[in-house]
Amino acid sequence: MQPYSKACENNKDPILSIIKSAFSNATSVLEIGSGSGQHAVYFAPALAHLSWQTSDVLANHQGMMAWLDAFPSPNLLPPLALDIAEPWQIAQYDGIFTANTLHIVSPQLVEAFFEKVNRFLAQNGTLCIYGPFNYHGEFTSPSNAEFDQWLKVKDHTRGIRDFEWICQLAVKAGLELISDHEMPANNRLLEFIKRY
Repeated sequence: MQPYSKACENNKDPILSIIKSAFSNATSVLEIGSGSGQHAVYFAPALAHLSWQTSDVLANHQGMMAWLDAFPSPNLLPPLALDIAEPWQIAQYDGIFTANTLHIVSPQLVEAFFEKVNRFLAQNGTLCIYGPFNYHGEFTSPSNAEFDQWLKVKDHTRGIRDFEWICQLAVKAGLELISDHEMPANNRLLEFIKRY
């Protein structure tokens, strides 16, 4: 049975409109935390010039494969078993994409995410991060404040991250912020280039 994320259905077109340009020169994109796989099966056919590599913890692979099997694309690859907390044995990619992940992992794993990006994103490659962010320590909407509380009830290490902190980690990982795109439902899409 295919898992279903309403959020993925709602945001897939706005995200695609950005990443079409962001990944226009990429040949291989690693999606970190592919979840249900809904984004992957939608994005890959629209980005036929590149290979889209799904990945997630092993527990999510069965549901994801239900989507990949139902909507195959020649440039869409079955998931790698990747856990941010563990070492990775993979090649470099010239694009990395992640959506709605950094607020559901601990701050330590956010730091580990950027360490992985530093290692596995090729020079001049593009990183795109989609999700909610705070600015100057403030929520951008009452709904984001409520969402943050809901996240913390589930796990106190979760929460909407500060844009400024994310940018600090990005700089440390050799990344330069190219664009901070405003997205629907009080979300953002941050676009970075790996400079070194």
